[in-house]
Amino acid sequence: MGKVSVGWQKFLHEPLRALQDGGLLLTSVDATGRPNPMTIGWASHGIYWGQPVLVVMVRPSRYTFGCMEMTGDFTVSVPYPDLSEQVALCGTRSGRNTNKFEECGFTPENIDAVRSPGIEQCGLTYFCRCVHRNDVLPSQLDESLVRACYPSDDFHRFYYGQIVETLADEDFSERFNT
Repeated sequence: MGKVSVGWQKFLHEPLRALQDGGLLLTSVDATGRPNPMTIGWASHGIYWGQPVLVVMVRPSRYTFGCMEMTGDFTVSVPYPDLSEQVALCGTRSGRNTNKFEECGFTPENIDAVRSPGIEQCGLTYFCRCVHRNDVLPSQLDESLVRACYPSDDFHRFYYGQIVETLADEDFSERFNT
């Protein structure tokens, strides 16, 4: 079965479940065009400025941060549960030293609208173009969150990505929920 274009809101439960069960895979490309997937555990969908938007957070210390700053786009792929080892690898190794696409056996899934590829082995991918960036301001964040989430003062940058395309396996829901 192949990939089909679907409405961004068709599958909302599955990405939320994946966030709780190990994470999603955010991908951007580096200066050489090499894709770099990173596991994320925080994200949200919504309507911002009248557009479908996916919001992700990346710390400046992460290799992905520089990739996203350079490209101005990203993808978020929802992995099937049987990809848990690959998701774990993408969350524990840096793209500075590791070609995670190669090491995980991932195949790039490309569209013309963004440079960053999705991951063909994942069942659902959101292709996003950055429309806004916003840094977490420690002075505006609840002190308990500063203590719990930022002991090293490595505050995230929010990336608001307009969802320009959503591709899914034709049988995504059945395969994801088995």
